[in-house]
Amino acid sequence: MRPESKGEATYADLVALPANQLGQIIAGELITSPRPASDHFNANFALGGELYGPFHRGRGGPGGWWIAFEPELHLGKDVLVPDIAGWRRTRLPTMPRVPYLTLAPDWVCEVLSPSTAGLDRVRKKHIYAREGVEYVWLVDPVGRTLEVFQLHDGRWLELGSWSGNERVRAAPFDAIELELEVLWLPEPPPESGGAEQP
Repeated sequence: MRPESKGEATYADLVALPANQLGQIIAGELITSPRPASDHFNANFALGGELYGPFHRGRGGPGGWWIAFEPELHLGKDVLVPDIAGWRRTRLPTMPRVPYLTLAPDWVCEVLSPSTAGLDRVRKKHIYAREGVEYVWLVDPVGRTLEVFQLHDGRWLELGSWSGNERVRAAPFDAIELELEVLWLPEPPPESGGAEQP
């Protein structure tokens, strides 16, 4: 299912969405999509968990970051909801108690779904570049890949891509080694063809 685009939108349109819909406003369009499938939210939760301890809390890592799940970002007239985002505490010393943030993150991760991959790869990446987000990670839980980009002179430079069960040190979180295997759901067992084993 593709995300729906509903024309000129206001913040009230976002607030009015049912709980099972995720909404964003991009270039004046309200774009909605259903809540993601299990492979998506598993990758989202697993990656966030890997980063939260060492970088948000400073346990087993350098700390110095705020890591947030699905934060609402108001960037100019655009309202985006990345899967995970991070701010260096040197730029955001305390996390404000607000429903949305207007300071662009230093890092975002988009976990790709078939219905939103084009939006994440193109339109949202353009906005992140415009707002000076330094790093974008794209995680594809179906293809089992991680792509890492850094903003350089207003353009995205690919720093690397990895797949499967590789171990990765990827900027800006290269202080730890990430095991990609934790991001993927196990492969389903092969079907027996309907024949029962004795």
